[in-house]
Amino acid sequence: MQFHNALPASPQRIAVLRAIKLGDLLCAVPAFRAIRRAYPDAHIALIALPWAQEFVERYNHIFDEFITFPGWPGLPEQPLDIVKSVAFLQEMQARQWDMVFQMQGNGTLVNAMLTLFGAKAVVGYHPTNHPERFLPHPELFMPYPEKEHEVKRHVRLMEYVGIPAQGYELEFPIQEHDRARAQAILTTAGIQPKTENEIRHSPSYVCIHAGGISGRRWPENRFADVADALAEQGYTIVLTGTTAEEPIIQRVQALMRHPSVSIAGQTDLGSLAAILDGAAVLISNDTGVSHLAAACHAPSVVVFTSADPAEWAPLDRERHRVVLEKDATTERMLAEVEDLLQTVY
Repeated sequence: MQFHNALPASPQRIAVLRAIKLGDLLCAVPAFRAIRRAYPDAHIALIALPWAQEFVERYNHIFDEFITFPGWPGLPEQPLDIVKSVAFLQEMQARQWDMVFQMQGNGTLVNAMLTLFGAKAVVGYHPTNHPERFLPHPELFMPYPEKEHEVKRHVRLMEYVGIPAQGYELEFPIQEHDRARAQAILTTAGIQPKTENEIRHSPSYVCIHAGGISGRRWPENRFADVADALAEQGYTIVLTGTTAEEPIIQRVQALMRHPSVSIAGQTDLGSLAAILDGAAVLISNDTGVSHLAAACHAPSVVVFTSADPAEWAPLDRERHRVVLEKDATTERMLAEVEDLLQTVY
């Protein structure tokens, strides 16, 4: 491999900063995969938000360690704890990293912080129109591609420094205990177990994910209308979501004419992926769960209310359909579901 000449020849200690939400991490997996393939013997750590420890444990073929990011001034994802932030910087300096990847964003807020790590090399982005004065290693920082798809954006960063791309495909390892827990949740909800072959050829339920972490949401009555129409076709309607999203799920249920099953708050990341993997289709307006569906190859129809599909929609437009909010009538959604199911099954 011909890496950039400013990179260490044989880095043994590598850290990646990406302290954002689930969908953001899933979209970066192809770039993470490229780092691991380029440096198969290195110790690679992910610096991320506290919830991501589960993510690192699942992707142990890529990462060796999880490090909690304590926050930084101006970053909205984590409340700032000054004492912990100072201790964090001291720890990062003591680790003597060979290489650090800045994959948090355009670098406006974190590039200066990364200079304090004292790493031998830092790879990352700088704002396109306003390059910062204090880039740790200017030759290893590329202009942030504002209008690039999120998956391709990070693969481009790898290529910028000579790390070969390893495809754009998302991945999510579903383990046996995930499937066992998913089956227990569905059985408790009254959905009869099926063999894997039966699931592949005649899935019996549809997942509706009406919640969302941020931005506008598609109206609950629209979700209810689509859910009712699919219930009339014989599908069991499974409403997914977090504990915090239970009020949304309850309102969707109240607006429906047909029965549905709520498993809100009952799933962890792995069991939710396994449930999506066995569904006929996911219908959602949340990009995070849509990326999870894409990573485990579960068909989906996603309503985009605020995010830009050019940056955040699944790359596979055959298996994952995108509908803009202004076009998301009940009829359009059902037509997309019908065409998708004929294509997939």
